[in-house]
Amino acid sequence: MAVIALAMAFAIAGLASAATAAAAPKPRLSLTGIEPDFMCVVCHEPLNVADSPQALQERSVLGSLIALRDTLPQIETAMVAQYGSAVLGVPKAKGFNAVLYILPPVLLLAGIASLAVILPRWRRRARASAAEAVPTGPPLDTAENRRLDEELARYEG
Repeated sequence: MAVIALAMAFAIAGLASAATAAAAPKPRLSLTGIEPDFMCVVCHEPLNVADSPQALQERSVLGSLIALRDTLPQIETAMVAQYGSAVLGVPKAKGFNAVLYILPPVLLLAGIASLAVILPRWRRRARASAAEAVPTGPPLDTAENRRLDEELARYEG
């Protein structure tokens, strides 16, 4: 009975902390915090480094949207509605843009898989060619062996 009461007390405490966390105000967005997420549509640079008149206008719009306490998705939607999708620093993963997110990991996995198949083949081929490259012939007779030793001695000394 005590275990059930203890479990219920923990459950109630957990629900209370979850409700408090949900009711807690979300951190306020700042212009300097979200500027790198947006691009100047004229000079194609992030807003935090762009210095064109268009960038100043976009910063002004961002500032007014932040002042309205809009959330980041709402701000992104408003900016895209006003300036087009080129204003986003990172494109949304929809339609053709999804390729930008899917293709790099797919290519990486394909490269790893191809190396896993090709490298063992190359190693087997290299071992086989190395085994074939060892010259095998009749052993040297004593006269040739003596002549070889004399020539080696002459070059060494």
